Amino acid sequence: MRAPAARRATRWGLVAALCAVLFAVLAALVAARHGSPYPLDESLHRWSVQHRPAAAVAFARAVTTTGTGPVPYLCAVTAGLLVGWGRGARGRLLTAAGALGFLLLAQGLRYAVLYAVARPRPPVADRVTHASGFSFPSGHTATSALVAGLLAWAVWRTASPAAARLWWVLFACWAVTVGLTRVYLGVHWPTDVLGGWLYALTWLAAAMAVDAGVRRARVPREAGV
Repeated sequence: MRAPAARRATRWGLVAALCAVLFAVLAALVAARHGSPYPLDESLHRWSVQHRPAAAVAFARAVTTTGTGPVPYLCAVTAGLLVGWGRGARGRLLTAAGALGFLLLAQGLRYAVLYAVARPRPPVADRVTHASGFSFPSGHTATSALVAGLLAWAVWRTASPAAARLWWVLFACWAVTVGLTRVYLGVHWPTDVLGGWLYALTWLAAAMAVDAGVRRARVPREAGV
C-alpha cells in the first residue's frame, strides 16, 4: 500500500501546485488592471443583466444563500462527524474540529487575498442581491467549493463507491451552481468566480496530498504493531 499512497500524495501535490500557480497568475492579471473587468467579464455580465426572468432570479437567490452564513460551517462539521463516526466521541469531535478548522483557515487566508487585490464589484445598478466588500476571489464560490470537497471526502470515507460517485456529482453541481449565481445576480465578475474555484481546488488538493501522506506513514507503523 505504501507505493500507491505515495503516488497519490505526489499526484495531489502536483494538482495543488498547478491550481496555486493558476490562481496566482489570475490574481496578478486582475491586480495588473486595478480590478477593471476583462472583455469576457463584461460580456458575460452584460448577458446576465439582460436575461433575468423573475423565476430564474428567485432560484438564483435561493441557491446563492447556501454559499454563506451558517450552512457551509454546519456542513463542514457534519463531514467531520461522518468521517470520525467510528472513532468514539473524542475521535468524532476531533475530526469535526479538524474539518471546521480547515474551512476557517482557508477563509481567513482568502480574506487576506481579497483585501490585497481589492477589486471593485460590478456596478450597484446591475445587482439584484445584496453584496458588500471586494470582489476577488468570490467568497460564496470558494466557500461552497471547499464545503463540497469536505462533503465529498466524507462520503468517500464512509459510503460505497457507487453512492460516493453519485454524491460527488451532486456536491460538484451545487458548488458550480452557487458560483454561477454570483455572476448571474450581478455581484461578481466571472473571473472572480474562476478565482474562487481555483482557490478552493488548491486547498482541497493540498489537503488530499497531506491525507495521503499521513495514511502512507501510518501503514508501516500499524504493520509493525
